[in-house]
Amino acid sequence: MILSKGLSDMGRRVVGVFLLGVMAMALFVAFAPPAFAEGEMIGTRLRYTEPNSGERVAVSGVSLTVEDTSGETIAEGVTDADGIFEVEVPGSGRYGLTIFPETLPEGVFLADPDNPTKLVEVLVGQTGRAIFQLVNENELAGLGQTSTITFRRVAQLTVEGLKFGVFLAMAAIGLSLIFGTTGLVNFAHGEMIGWGMLWAYLFNFYGFAGMFGFMEGWPAPFGDGVNLIFATLMAIVMGLGLGWAMDKFIFAPLRARGTAVISAMIVTIGLSILIRYVYLFVFGGVPRFYRDYTAQVGIKIGVIEITPKDLITGLLSVAILVLVGLFLQRARMGKAMRAVADDRDLAESSGIDVQRVIRFVWVAGSGLAALGGVFIGLSEQVSWNIGFRILLLIFAAVVLGGLGTAYGALVGALIVGVGIQVSTLWIPPELKNLGALVLLIVALLIRPQGILGKAERIG
Repeated sequence: MILSKGLSDMGRRVVGVFLLGVMAMALFVAFAPPAFAEGEMIGTRLRYTEPNSGERVAVSGVSLTVEDTSGETIAEGVTDADGIFEVEVPGSGRYGLTIFPETLPEGVFLADPDNPTKLVEVLVGQTGRAIFQLVNENELAGLGQTSTITFRRVAQLTVEGLKFGVFLAMAAIGLSLIFGTTGLVNFAHGEMIGWGMLWAYLFNFYGFAGMFGFMEGWPAPFGDGVNLIFATLMAIVMGLGLGWAMDKFIFAPLRARGTAVISAMIVTIGLSILIRYVYLFVFGGVPRFYRDYTAQVGIKIGVIEITPKDLITGLLSVAILVLVGLFLQRARMGKAMRAVADDRDLAESSGIDVQRVIRFVWVAGSGLAALGGVFIGLSEQVSWNIGFRILLLIFAAVVLGGLGTAYGALVGALIVGVGIQVSTLWIPPELKNLGALVLLIVALLIRPQGILGKAERIG
């Protein structure tokens, strides 16, 4: 009972700190300037891999034109010193962005020379972007794959893998904790990632006016978009709310009825499909980008190159994961979570409010997944099905590290992240996820319980 009272006191403190944080965030965001200027643009960034050093080199002075749907040229220009080309367009709609291969530097080629035009959809107030893959002579001769493995390439891919791994870990920890405390494999966890990503996009562009049209014209964040930093905070709040609502209205009643875990798992599959296609209906199937921090020039740190946004989000992810680890080890709620995961019946007989712990795990896991979704969207692109695309990698990380263990999920996510990136040294990038699955199979053959899991006798 003492522990139960401690949990209650800590819960009140957490709620109080949370409400203060929301109030402070609202004050800051209310006076924040709009995150962007009005108007629609179209652009691209051109870079290629230098064959000798393996460095990514910006390609300047390349000519491009923009055509509307009738084929009329409405804008033209060249890439700047950073390889960036951006021009304004008359409004939202579809445009063709054409590159002139003859203006590329000597030894640089289009990977797909038969398709120099990319069709780009520009949304209201957004910059539509096209991707042109450029290759050097070695890559062209090798059908898109370089023939040598250099220390720089290995280091660059390892850093990119670690970056993706820490993003993946924030989502994987929530999934692992939910399984540890409830025994439920949540197939809708990928949609929690997409939930945070899409809410951040909505607040970044429109503020609350994206939901409530009557707020249009109000100051930010109500009638106008806000900086992505504040949009991320709002997305985390929405993620916490989603986790609370899913447990409160769906899974807590199922537990109270004594519903079998396999039946609850089928419910998560249905939820995943439903939420995913709601995203498609509302958001659309065209990948998009946040308005802030999209086109950045990489900075060199030793032999590697990384953009400031990836460096900052990667370091933030590490800091958050360290705080999660400290919370699990030292906070009363963290100890209660580990106790419930180890032996639910014993924890309940010791006075722990198991249902409150499970509710906290759902809320915290959903918040971490939402934040991970924002970081992934900033590093790659915003897409309606991003959660479904990486759900298999999350499961691989959780199983590889050990089901039900937060630290195992972290270790597994880092291994999966590095594995899929480094595997592109030998296989095409389109097949890089295959490396994670092969790694998972090998690990389970050697250690079925996972890296940090405990062996159990069955039967």
